[in-house]
Amino acid sequence: MPDSTLRLIWPQWQGAGTWSVETFAPEFPLDVARRGYALGAKVLEAVLPPHDGPTATVPVTMSDEGLEERDGVEAKAVVVRQLHAALKIIEEQAPARITTLGGECSVSVAPFSELARRYGDDLAVIWTDSHPDIGTPVSEYKGYHAMALATLTGHGDPDIQDVLPATISPDKVALVGLHSWTEDDFPNVAEWGITSFSPDDLRTSTQPLLDWLASTGCSRVAIHFDVDAVDSNEVVLGLGIEPDGLTGTEVNRIVSDVKGTSDVVGLTIAEYLPRQLMHLLSIMDRFPLIP
Repeated sequence: MPDSTLRLIWPQWQGAGTWSVETFAPEFPLDVARRGYALGAKVLEAVLPPHDGPTATVPVTMSDEGLEERDGVEAKAVVVRQLHAALKIIEEQAPARITTLGGECSVSVAPFSELARRYGDDLAVIWTDSHPDIGTPVSEYKGYHAMALATLTGHGDPDIQDVLPATISPDKVALVGLHSWTEDDFPNVAEWGITSFSPDDLRTSTQPLLDWLASTGCSRVAIHFDVDAVDSNEVVLGLGIEPDGLTGTEVNRIVSDVKGTSDVVGLTIAEYLPRQLMHLLSIMDRFPLIP
């Protein structure tokens, strides 16, 4: 299927570290809060327009198996297993383009890695996120979703790196909307050669990002959209509450402008935590006549 677009549903929740879930969603019991990412993927699948191409769902366990930290990565065992499953699906489908509905941020790792194998140096990545996601196994925070971009650029856990079909050169990666980070990891951005744009850099125009994209020489681009890139003063969509980010209108304009200049071969929507729906499900817990 050389021209096909695969819609990949990946409700992975295990990459969200326990600390962040407990800290930013204290209104829910931990077992409910951490699985909210899986619910978010189902909501995205339900509300987006029907897809007329191949659709596949990565099998994700809802049990607590494999959540322990290993080699500096929380839930490493289950993350590796589900990464294998995602890559197998993508290999079988062999799509030209991939839309991924997550799930926490690490759901971009498999599709973007496969796109990097397919398109090589002609692929650039735009990582739209309040956070840089460039943590490593030696970082203080052990949640794998904060290591997603580090993994894609070849700086992740060795066992996970060995699974990936390809990595992406850091000079072909741009962080868009970055304005929140931990001091122990932030130096990695400059050290590895990743370009970053704060919300204020792109308030009035996408041109700085488009100029960077042109400088890479890439004709194809994969876009990661973490919903917490949207200013939490406007709406809280993700786990973290991050004020002063990009507005929804600005995100829409940026993605549209990139689409107008490049062939978008990858798109991920990640980190959606549907709090209102989670509250509703809690209210309806133990209602009669609901299996």
